[in-house]
Amino acid sequence: MTAIPALSLDHFLEGGFDLRQHLADHLALSLPELERRLPLATAELAAAHPGAFNPDQAGSFYETAVGNAHLLELSAWHLGSADYIADTLRLQERFARGHVLDFGGGIGTHALAAAARPAVEAVWFVDLNPANRAFVTARAEHFGLGHKLRCFRDLSDPALPERFDTIVCLDVLEHLNDPSAQLEEFAARMNPEAIALLNWYFFKGFNAEYPFHFDDPELVEHFFRTLQSRFLEVFHPYLITTRAYRLA
Repeated sequence: MTAIPALSLDHFLEGGFDLRQHLADHLALSLPELERRLPLATAELAAAHPGAFNPDQAGSFYETAVGNAHLLELSAWHLGSADYIADTLRLQERFARGHVLDFGGGIGTHALAAAARPAVEAVWFVDLNPANRAFVTARAEHFGLGHKLRCFRDLSDPALPERFDTIVCLDVLEHLNDPSAQLEEFAARMNPEAIALLNWYFFKGFNAEYPFHFDDPELVEHFFRTLQSRFLEVFHPYLITTRAYRLA
């Protein structure tokens, strides 16, 4: 175990908080084999999509079907888009405090960075995919942050706090068949001074490269009406898709 006082932006930009080595070790892959698979990860995950399916089954698909393929796809995205993600980490540094919910936190980049911050008391990582939860647990232990970061399948777990001081939900809402309901749940579980960091991408791609995304116009309109009724945007200076919100 390597105990460190903080996971810095420089540390992330140098390699995603040692992401390649962590992923190779976790999946029992050599580094050359990992490097071969990373560029193929997005296409391989898209190919795993079954095509048209009942939207109500989307959650179970993420929980049971994507497995380690999601780890590889997310890792490729984080390593290939480090400058962009670094700005989301800067934004998180600006607001994260107290009890932080990282909802759909994937490979744990933001959860780990938040847990390393003195202003953060605890990070509550929620993700349907058990492969993601296992990977993030292992990474937290590696960095000596296991005492501040706990992983859960969903928000119904009674071990989770009733209210949070910060909510982070990045690149998740477009995967939900009812993102408006998720906004309502976030609002119900935010402390009065809490901040939510959110983004979304309701688009399947110009070449259907994002088949996992919902894009129904009625769903999207309902989402924005809910967002505008429940939250007030808080300005931040970073030119990224992620927005900061407080309760309206």
